[in-house]
Amino acid sequence: MSENKIEVRIPVQGMTCTGCEDHVVKALQNVGATNVSASFRRGEASFQVAVNSDLEQAKKAISDTGYKPGDAVIISEEVKPPFSDGDYDLVVIGSGGAAFSAAIEAVQQGAKVGMIERGTIGGTCVNVGCVPSKTLLRAGEINHLAHRNPFLGIETSAEPVDLATLVKKKNELVDNLRQQKYVNLIDDYGFELIQGEARFIDEMTVEVTGRKISAKSFLIATGAAPEVPDIAGLKEVDYLTSTSALELKELPKRLAVIGSGYIAMELGQLFHNLGAEVTLMQRSARILKMYDPEIAEAVTEALTDQGINLITGASFERVEQDGQVKRVHIMVNGEKQVIEAEQLLVATGRKPNTAALHLDAAGVKLGARGQVIIDEYLRTSNPRIYAAGDVTLGPQFVYVAAYEGGVAAHNALGASRKVDLNVVPGVTFTNPSIATVGLTEEQAKAAGHEVKTSVLPLDAVPRAIVNRETTGVFKIVAEAKTLKVLGVHIVAENAGDVIYAATLAVKFGLTVQDLRESLAPYLTMAEGLKLAALTFDKDVSKLSCCAG
Repeated sequence: MSENKIEVRIPVQGMTCTGCEDHVVKALQNVGATNVSASFRRGEASFQVAVNSDLEQAKKAISDTGYKPGDAVIISEEVKPPFSDGDYDLVVIGSGGAAFSAAIEAVQQGAKVGMIERGTIGGTCVNVGCVPSKTLLRAGEINHLAHRNPFLGIETSAEPVDLATLVKKKNELVDNLRQQKYVNLIDDYGFELIQGEARFIDEMTVEVTGRKISAKSFLIATGAAPEVPDIAGLKEVDYLTSTSALELKELPKRLAVIGSGYIAMELGQLFHNLGAEVTLMQRSARILKMYDPEIAEAVTEALTDQGINLITGASFERVEQDGQVKRVHIMVNGEKQVIEAEQLLVATGRKPNTAALHLDAAGVKLGARGQVIIDEYLRTSNPRIYAAGDVTLGPQFVYVAAYEGGVAAHNALGASRKVDLNVVPGVTFTNPSIATVGLTEEQAKAAGHEVKTSVLPLDAVPRAIVNRETTGVFKIVAEAKTLKVLGVHIVAENAGDVIYAATLAVKFGLTVQDLRESLAPYLTMAEGLKLAALTFDKDVSKLSCCAG
């Protein structure tokens, strides 16, 4: 058996290109390091060596190539040796963001990698999620502004929407991005694509269309699919999901939506902006129940002002269909209501794609909703098998999936890296958009913090005023004594662009004072972040332009 190893990272000054990276990698390999990688952009090298190795040898090897090494940092102790050999070092089941991130990372470490996909390559994001929905959302925004622009003196108009053409162009965009960002990379990186459905037959073997495939380690990255609630009559109705809604060729006159989470709100607003009458229905008393109340109030105001019918506190009794008309029977505040529409969209969450994997044969435990249970290293109950992305029901973002895929690949090949999801930004691409990072006020208090908050209405932000779109809010949650930023929550145009700066503030422990003392470009939405910081002890309505 191979001896145990440690994983090491060394800062390296002087690397300026990929050729420099190659020199550093070769130098470290010459002194016995394995799984070596170097990045000139990050200015560092990482590698594995035997537990008792002299790290000064590694530093000297780097110095001898002409670069300047810093102090070595041990990332993880006792990296365990690999399992017994299989057909592959790593087999990835799935082909979305987590899967490709893992496959690329593993190949770069010299592993032999296989990827199994039962359907279309690329996963949810590029095929039926982020890319198609956001391009259509942009089309809807343009159509909405053409009908209802906020500037007197400009006359705009729009013809009825040709949804079939919009969907055709959307599909062309999806096809191009799938080819460029996924399919082409298979040959570029040199891992093997295996078409078919994977089914575990034991803890280290899967079967795909009759072929048995073994591996030292596996990664489950099969994603999730729309979940359908148990409502009487729903199974007998021709309803839409987030997938099929994006393939409609004719715009319905009326659209009813069961659910009001981010998918329901984005698609509901999309069809509203294209010209449909939209009703959003949900069980809870307010939308965005896990968000700060100021955020929910601002979004509620925006959606209702735009003409979307929003029903909260609804209990769903049954659904029926009469010809092309669907009827949703609900109870609201003890009163019966019937919502009629030509199309019914069900957007009540997502369920993990695990049913066909036969994970019990591999000793992999699942949660109550069918999600793969993982530890902080992304290991399942079978130490040979890892899981990443939506299949674990963690944060449902492609960038989280990609990050987890990379971590899982390192760990599957012998490292012991913990996944860190303490600071994850989230964006809902409505108009205005919703962006959040860190703790809500309630979460901060529950965690034991004494908090101080700042709430800045969007009509105090100059960019919003000149845009004539002032429905929204900035909220900062800070620790009361130190004013360390614990969370930032925004409802505004381009909130998703602003939230990255807030993410850095939360991640690196910046304070409200740090935000105050940083220059913010005037007439940008990002200036709202600084104004919200000033609001802790100033009335920003009394400030001159740019006087923050």
